[in-house]
Amino acid sequence: MGLSSRKSPTVAVIMGGPSAEREVSLSSGRECAAALREAGYEVVEVDAGRDLAVRLADMSPDVVFNALHGRWGEDGCVQGLLEWMGLPYTHSGVLASALAMDKERTKDAYRAEGLPVVDSVLVPRETARAGHVMAPPYVVKPYNEGSSVGVYLVNEEANGPPQLSDEMPEVVMVEAFAPGRELTTTVVGDRALTVTDILTDGWYDYDAKYKEGGSRHVVPADIPQEIFDACMDYAKRAHEVLGCRGVSRTDFRWDEALGLDGLVLLETNTQPGMTPTSLTPEQAQAVGMSFPELCAWMVEDASCNR
Repeated sequence: MGLSSRKSPTVAVIMGGPSAEREVSLSSGRECAAALREAGYEVVEVDAGRDLAVRLADMSPDVVFNALHGRWGEDGCVQGLLEWMGLPYTHSGVLASALAMDKERTKDAYRAEGLPVVDSVLVPRETARAGHVMAPPYVVKPYNEGSSVGVYLVNEEANGPPQLSDEMPEVVMVEAFAPGRELTTTVVGDRALTVTDILTDGWYDYDAKYKEGGSRHVVPADIPQEIFDACMDYAKRAHEVLGCRGVSRTDFRWDEALGLDGLVLLETNTQPGMTPTSLTPEQAQAVGMSFPELCAWMVEDASCNR
């Protein structure tokens, strides 16, 4: 884009929105807006509502920094709007966003690339409520949300199927539970940054991700070099096969007892969290890229036709 050649480009940071991840998005947006101001950009913070197109048309920013998470902001919807309006934007485009948000189709893409995944199936919510769809342990989760929103773990000793909330979508993913350690790798452009080992006292759920002290991060992960290298390779290949742009983060589970055969991909996040406890800014810092520098890189990378 060559934004760096302009004087104080105006960046609209869109955040909030109507998804289940609204609060996380607001936190991400505020942090990114502050970092971009520190990097020298003119910044306008926009809480995305039904009038988003009108507000963006009125302000006519040079670039839109997409800090939305979850449905509408991460699934190709707002990306299509920005393409229609001709506004350069950050992160992945319409197709990659929609594909990565659909967990089952993401797995299809992984399998086509030869990347390892665990078995899963999409079933009606009522079917998952009525009986075990697969032998426990397994996980039930929305197939099109992120941030561990609405995730149910059914243990081996469970007496029956999970009592799913009515807020769960009509179709859910039932996935074989992958034991082991939680690992993750960020890709910036065409570069995998490093590997983080995420340590928690229990299940790595929404609170563990976003509450202070909910999890502990070891960066870089203290794991065998073979596993470290595989995470870096798999994350980059996942980024490429899904058609991601800008920044993405791929999450893994690793069963130490099985070595490399115990490493599986869970999902790829096209809009990784950018909060104070988030993994992607932490990984960037670990490889020498400050938070303002990371946000500025994303602005400079912004475009249409992504």
